[in-house]
Amino acid sequence: MSYLRSSLHAALVGLGLCLCGPAVALDDVTFRVSGPAAQEITETLRAASLARQLERDGVDDPRDVLSAAQGDYARMVEALYALGYYGSTVQIRVDGQEAALMDPFARPTAVDQVEIRVDPGPQFRFERLDIAPRAPGTVLPEGLAPGQPARATHITQAARDAVEGWRQQGHAKARVAAQDIRAQHDNGTLDLGIRLDPGPRVTFGDGVVSGDTRVKPPRIRQIAGLPRGEVFDPAALAKAESRLRRTGTFGSVQLTEAETVMPDGRMDILIDVTDRAPRRIGAGAELSSFDGLTLSGFWLHRNILGGAERLRLEGEVTQLGTEGVGDGSSTDYSLSARFEKPAVYGPDTLFFAEAGLSYLDEDNYSEELAALTFGASREFSDQLTGDLGIGLSYARVTDRYAQEFVPPRPRERELLVASLPVALTWDTRDDPLDAARGFFLRGEIEPFRETYRGENGARLGFDGRAYRRLGEDSRTVLAGRLQLGSLAGPDARDAPPDFLFYSGGGGTVRGQPFDSLEADYGEVSLGGRSFAALSGEVRVDLTDRAGLVAFADAGYVDTGSFFYGDGDWHAGAGLGFRYQTPVGPIRFDIAGPLTDNTADGVQFYVGIGQAF
Repeated sequence: MSYLRSSLHAALVGLGLCLCGPAVALDDVTFRVSGPAAQEITETLRAASLARQLERDGVDDPRDVLSAAQGDYARMVEALYALGYYGSTVQIRVDGQEAALMDPFARPTAVDQVEIRVDPGPQFRFERLDIAPRAPGTVLPEGLAPGQPARATHITQAARDAVEGWRQQGHAKARVAAQDIRAQHDNGTLDLGIRLDPGPRVTFGDGVVSGDTRVKPPRIRQIAGLPRGEVFDPAALAKAESRLRRTGTFGSVQLTEAETVMPDGRMDILIDVTDRAPRRIGAGAELSSFDGLTLSGFWLHRNILGGAERLRLEGEVTQLGTEGVGDGSSTDYSLSARFEKPAVYGPDTLFFAEAGLSYLDEDNYSEELAALTFGASREFSDQLTGDLGIGLSYARVTDRYAQEFVPPRPRERELLVASLPVALTWDTRDDPLDAARGFFLRGEIEPFRETYRGENGARLGFDGRAYRRLGEDSRTVLAGRLQLGSLAGPDARDAPPDFLFYSGGGGTVRGQPFDSLEADYGEVSLGGRSFAALSGEVRVDLTDRAGLVAFADAGYVDTGSFFYGDGDWHAGAGLGFRYQTPVGPIRFDIAGPLTDNTADGVQFYVGIGQAF
């Protein structure tokens, strides 16, 4: 009955919202599409239909249903245009009446059924294409060619790509100057003509700062790193916005191009930022069946010196409620501070300084440690980051089994260690807290010199993680992790205790107690000089918020550097539950041992974020 285009009845959308009347639920929205491509067209129409959305949402007001049905004429036609159907007939009936002819001011008492009938007609195909002038290297959408279906989405994308092609050549004000689209209904073809106005080639001007911020404008421009005087590049604009967001200081960041270009070709960039709350505090508690209670807290100050610097103070007390081990209480303490200043050696380089104090009371030793590190982190790309530091630490160590060495050694020793930690990280994960795709690779090497005994060495580490979703719409994700470590140089008896490797616990092998696997050196068992751990998970989403995980872990510790020694391994497996929250999934894992060499019954773990 009704042959309608995108502008028909647009004014009717929403007119029934102000009426009163009883509410009866919508029971059924049906689509009847003719033609050989009925299935594809039906799926597209369902996704575009307001009436279908009301049915899914359980909206039970008939006035809303009538308004949605009348608004669906334009939406159905637009959806058909997107598929290349420009001669369609659309009928929408509400309880048997044509929706377009119903009085929008009527008082319907009930709507039981909405029926959408569509005769799409022939699918039009491109015949003449004229998009000019195009920037060198511009690639138009696949399918935009004579003889191909004349989808409106391809036309829209072609115009965007043609404009973007000029913008990538420095023509920031490129635009579509004219557009001529003609549908030939007699032969089912469509002619497309787009005329482009590239505008002048411009260069970056000044960054003009505005907004509710206490960060000094010169520092904002320094962090953004806009290449003043260079040819305009939209990628450089997006990168500048990303740098500002990465500081964590700003809650809102928006970079826009000035309306006008100066006579010399310069164009200013408007930088509008809004600060986040400058201070933040937090606290946490974690309970483990083996390690007791852990309490932690932090205090964070953003923009502490007016240049988007960050200072974070953090403290932690672990193994509360556990029995004493050896000569100590088995309770560990740590206090640390980290200062960061972005854009110190260029916009992509971050300066950091770390200081820490800690007391560790372990089975084999106790350690009082003070450490200080200065360094820089460089972002080479959105996925590749490098770190370089200079560290100095002083430790007073009590070796509880020193008398068992051959020959016996003093129980107490002092260590002064100077080191040069270097790391490289390649991260393509879609979500660091709950990855479903991508990988994470991090390699570390820390050459050091222990100045009291005059020994040199190096500690190496590798952490690799990979994630894959089984199908685009699958609810199952496979995740795997490989960890490697090695200590070169000093013997295990003389090495700094925190440079040795252990296995067991939530970060390595679940189902085995924390750091329960050591290396056997004859007289005594200590941490290993080499380490490897392998973990695998199958993650299945039951709903949008809840999911289950099955996992298995294995770890190996060796007495020699690069695994040239004797070692032992252990393994564990279990099941976990995940519940999504705004800050990441809450994790609850229960695991048991697969080997009994370090086993101590079932272990459970609670935390935020996936295990890896």
